[in-house]
Amino acid sequence: MKTSYKSIRLFACLLVSLLVALFASQANAGLLAEALEQAWRLHPEAGALDARVAEANARAEIAGGLTAGPAALSLGHLNDSLGSGRGKEEWEIELAAPLWLPGQKTAQVDEAASLLDETSARRAALRLELAGELRTAWWELAAAKQAEALAASRLSTARNLEIEVQRRYRVGDLARVDSNQARGETLAAQAESLQAEAAARQAERTWRGLTGMAAPLQVEPEALAQSSPTAELHPRLVALAASARLANSRLKLAQTLRRDAPEIALRVLRERGDSSAAFGNAVGVKLTLLFSSGPRLRRDAAAALADVQLATATQLQATRQLALDVEQARLELAAAEQQWQYAQERRALTADTLQLAEKSFSLGESDLPGLLRARAAAYEAEALFHRQESARGLALSQLKQALGEMP
Repeated sequence: MKTSYKSIRLFACLLVSLLVALFASQANAGLLAEALEQAWRLHPEAGALDARVAEANARAEIAGGLTAGPAALSLGHLNDSLGSGRGKEEWEIELAAPLWLPGQKTAQVDEAASLLDETSARRAALRLELAGELRTAWWELAAAKQAEALAASRLSTARNLEIEVQRRYRVGDLARVDSNQARGETLAAQAESLQAEAAARQAERTWRGLTGMAAPLQVEPEALAQSSPTAELHPRLVALAASARLANSRLKLAQTLRRDAPEIALRVLRERGDSSAAFGNAVGVKLTLLFSSGPRLRRDAAAALADVQLATATQLQATRQLALDVEQARLELAAAEQQWQYAQERRALTADTLQLAEKSFSLGESDLPGLLRARAAAYEAEALFHRQESARGLALSQLKQALGEMP
């Protein structure tokens, strides 16, 4: 029965720990997502991308028009008042509009749709890049806060030890050199605590500058998704693919624009020969065809082709680099996990040694330098453990970043 009861208690403790970790990861995921939204509102390129979306929508409206451009109205008047003065007079009204070249309308519609897709994809890629900055600031803040808490704990312990050493020095149980060493340990702990506090405040300012939000009280690791997204859905690759499609659509558009758009005009003419004659009306149609320019066509097509080649090469290179980044991130996470386990074991060993040294010192069986060495070793192991804990969390966040997962 005792064994069964212990097993139940152990299982219950593990279940509670898992639930606490789950809720903590969900809470941090929500906090990171909220921080990302706040940081996006403060990002200088966010407004520019909104303007790009408006530009793409305007291009789509232009491409959906009946004519290749806006119509133009012109009014002309002619008389002989400065010549013979016989009353000759002429009025002319002309309404002109450019016409679509063959294939131009379809190419411009495709170019507008590609621009809209590219802008949306670039927005997602920029948000992922901002999430990477946010994750780095998140773990810099975690490391600074852990260092601050550890330095404060060291200072408190050093002060308590100094009080105990001073008491024993006054009764003649310890030498003056022990008193000086205890005081020196307190001064060193005070200096480190001030430095850790300054670093923590700097990390908090960095966080506030990025997000406009107060720094969180506690920082926990992110939860890795159960299934990793495919490379094709990575926001950066999606953005580069959209850029390649936009470059291709602009190349097709450049190839259709072999000359400026022809123009058709409706003309209404009202005139008379002299002041005694009645006005006569005439209606006509005018078609204007502009000759093509070979050098200009080759210039525009060559520039568009260069953009296509650059976008395609960049997309292929980014695909290869992404696979390498994911592989490297997985290796770094595995190494960080192993180093964290080693640091955890070392922490436990030095803590046990410190406990024995403190007991031996309180009983008068060992000297103060031995206790200080044990405390220094324990403090170093504790600091290393917290650094590796932050490094493990950062490695996990970097893997999520490499996989293209948003907070």
